[in-house]
Amino acid sequence: MPLSYPYRRPGTPLRRGLAALTATVLAAGALVGCSADDGLTGSADAFLAGWRSGKLDTVGFVDPTGARVPAGTVVEEIKALSGDLAATPPALRRVGEAEVTKNLATTTVDIRWTLPGGAAWAYQRPLRLRQNSGDDKWQVIWEPQVLHEQLTKGDRLTLRRTAAPRAGLLDGAGQPIVTPRPVVRIGLQPGEIPDVAALVGRLDAAFRAVRPPISPPVDLADLPQRLRDADPDAFVEVVTLRDEAYRQIRSRIYDLPGTKFRSEKLDLAPTREFARALLGTVDPAQADDLAAHPDRYAKGDLVGHGGLQGRYDERLRGAPGTTVEIRRPAPEGGSTVVTEAFRQEPGPGQPVRTSLDVATQNAADGALRGEKRRSALVAVRVSDGTVLAAANGPGAAGENLAFTAQVPPGSTFKTVSALALLDKGAVTPQTTVDCPKTRVVDGRPFKNSDDFVLGKVPFRTDFAKSCNTAFVALAPQLGPDGLAATGRTLGLEGSWDLGADVFTGKVSTGGGPTEQAAAAIGQGTTVVSPLAMAGVTAAVARGRFEQPKLVLDPAPAAPAAAGPPLRAESVAALKTMMREVVTAGTAKALADVPGGPVYGKTGTAEYDDDPAHTHAWFVGWRGDVAFAVFVEQGGSSTASAVPIAERFLRALR
Repeated sequence: MPLSYPYRRPGTPLRRGLAALTATVLAAGALVGCSADDGLTGSADAFLAGWRSGKLDTVGFVDPTGARVPAGTVVEEIKALSGDLAATPPALRRVGEAEVTKNLATTTVDIRWTLPGGAAWAYQRPLRLRQNSGDDKWQVIWEPQVLHEQLTKGDRLTLRRTAAPRAGLLDGAGQPIVTPRPVVRIGLQPGEIPDVAALVGRLDAAFRAVRPPISPPVDLADLPQRLRDADPDAFVEVVTLRDEAYRQIRSRIYDLPGTKFRSEKLDLAPTREFARALLGTVDPAQADDLAAHPDRYAKGDLVGHGGLQGRYDERLRGAPGTTVEIRRPAPEGGSTVVTEAFRQEPGPGQPVRTSLDVATQNAADGALRGEKRRSALVAVRVSDGTVLAAANGPGAAGENLAFTAQVPPGSTFKTVSALALLDKGAVTPQTTVDCPKTRVVDGRPFKNSDDFVLGKVPFRTDFAKSCNTAFVALAPQLGPDGLAATGRTLGLEGSWDLGADVFTGKVSTGGGPTEQAAAAIGQGTTVVSPLAMAGVTAAVARGRFEQPKLVLDPAPAAPAAAGPPLRAESVAALKTMMREVVTAGTAKALADVPGGPVYGKTGTAEYDDDPAHTHAWFVGWRGDVAFAVFVEQGGSSTASAVPIAERFLRALR
């Protein structure tokens, strides 16, 4: 039905009764449901499109009095009124049918703003149009209330953001890993310091005495300048220490001139190094965070960096709250008027529950404490595969080697080789296998550590003493793919989904005699991570592979399936040999560790062409805890990895 109306000049007769009836109806009230007219709908739609694009040249405008308004003025006013929302115009659409009374029409517009963080602000506003009597064209009646009912000229929409409470990481018992813990803020009052250089020297010596060492070290280089720039009675902060670290040096610094101390509580993990490489950190948003995700973060937000804090940052940080306010210029002598137009409360973050056990993690961190080389210790519960601890050294920071290192396993891989040989029936623990000093394969010599010789001894002795030449002799019986096949039954090379990045290993396959010989002793192209080897060790102790589990909630979507039961006779024989490693082999230092029998295998792995360059390993289990120790460039396993294992087991009692 047309939305134009018959117009009769004064004195012109009505020629038809229908025309007279129509005029009577229009004069009596509104005509509803006439929105099909291209003139009215076209003008309305052109305005909505131009609102979003900023181009309104094809639309005519008048103000509520009927005075013409330039399209450019409307564009400028829409931008000014939109304020903080100007860069993200709303989605706009007409809803329902227009109401028309004489030369005035009203249509309803659905307005939907997408606010930072994804919040949706939706409402409807009437859009009024007037038909020009001269050319029958419909013009938009422009007024600030088109954007929002509370807007007037000079107002602007502003955004206020409220950060959501960040949720925490939970341990295996469902308790927060990070909780409020006592700290001491150490500061100086400049006016009470007679000799700044002497004070700085004594503070530096005290901070360096803290154990474990503060990482990164406290940098006092700019402290003298900060003291000079500060007011004499100011509190110039030097460092904030955990209470246990402060107590180590309290007697050395408490009475120093100018020192001041403030006791507080901060949200912290149980210790400074507690699974830090795995968990990651939470820090104020950095410049690169803001640049990469301007729609996600704002200055002052807490952001997860690295580890689980980074991976699950969106879940942990929740959804920020958003408030849209209308700011009206202050009247003369008054204050800016602020009216709330929309509010979405922040959505608190959701916690992430891990499998970590606080006591086991503390024991693992303590075992690596003081280790100057890059190192890792990962522990897995045998009964269900949950990861109990993931420690990395030195210090609290660094890469999560426990999960992601890709390094040769050395003789710890003889666990896999021995299981493969036992499964094939190639040997039993009592089978005599010669252990000479050197064995040559296709012109390449293979030697034992320190060139030891055992001679003709039972295979169990070759295993306990870690005889390379014996395993090299047996390698042909495994064929080019035997090791890889057995490794896969123990979880190696699998697709593990445990909620964190992990390298599950790559086992040598398809190589010639030399590569097969090297692979049998954990060299060649075989590489693993400590967690992969802890998974192997737990599989032997358990009798089948179960993927290690770390993040329990939210549960990973696609964990690896459990492996088939291992051959009972082979597992029993391998367990006997792994026990002999501790009672009579290369890990005899663990024989008197209390708490039950320890099973294990040492490993020294060459990582380049220099035989003197080696990583050190120990894998094993006691009771329900399987574990792997790795020391990068650690040399002899008995001198580095085994002592770490001993410290771990003694602390775990």
